[in-house]
Amino acid sequence: MKFIALARTIHPRPHLPKITGPLQSRSFQPDFVPRDPNLKPKRYKYPAFYDPYGPRPPPSDKIVHLAERIAALPTEERLQIGPALRDRLSLPKMQLIQVEGMNFGLEGGPSTGSAKAEEKKVEKTAFDVKLEKYDASAKIKVIKEVRAFTNLGLKEAKDLVEKVPVLVKKGVTKEEANEVIEKIKAAGGVAVME
Repeated sequence: MKFIALARTIHPRPHLPKITGPLQSRSFQPDFVPRDPNLKPKRYKYPAFYDPYGPRPPPSDKIVHLAERIAALPTEERLQIGPALRDRLSLPKMQLIQVEGMNFGLEGGPSTGSAKAEEKKVEKTAFDVKLEKYDASAKIKVIKEVRAFTNLGLKEAKDLVEKVPVLVKKGVTKEEANEVIEKIKAAGGVAVME
């Protein structure tokens, strides 16, 4: 036993046999066709883009004629086609999407002008109060008034007032803005609502 173990360590057997069995050789399988070694590999033609629905039939003559007529129109009339078709087919109007100041709607399209008109109709609810100027003799009074409605410290309020013209209150209602303007006016300053 010890001799056999010793013989195995001296002369290890290969893990794979050198000769494969007849069924493992590709030439003995029924579907094998030997390849010509001089033959070049096949080049397959792939489509320019993938269409999951397969090839589509070509457009009819009526559609081609309509496309040619649309292409011949001037730019102003071409811009009117979309809204006219939307009205004729009773399609819903696309809404503009705004995310934190970024507008993902159609830019420069025909609907942009109407969207701007709608924005002008919307009543403004948030106003800013801007300190335009103040009398040098009334500087301390203006600083006190600014401190009263901004909750700033004395130094911050003084620095803010010295930077005129400057916004002193942002996003307030119309009534609050008028009250602030009246208080600054009484203290000797000039403020406007934006």
